[in-house]
Amino acid sequence: MSIFRRPDYQSDATQFINQLKANRPELENEQRAGRALLWDKKVDRKLWSGYRAARVAQRPYVYQTDVQTGAD
Repeated sequence: MSIFRRPDYQSDATQFINQLKANRPELENEQRAGRALLWDKKVDRKLWSGYRAARVAQRPYVYQTDVQTGAD
């Protein structure tokens, strides 16, 4: 071991997360369940290609109305 080796540094955030995981070992499984609920979905690529083909192009000036202002 080198005499110049410094002790391993852990930030306050890392210490907090490690302590939280130690106090609540079920936390990681709950996080995985939440992710599966919201994000891990099977994608039907044919259906999505239909959605993309049916999109209407956005106008260049979204907030501009068609009303003409001023004198006729």
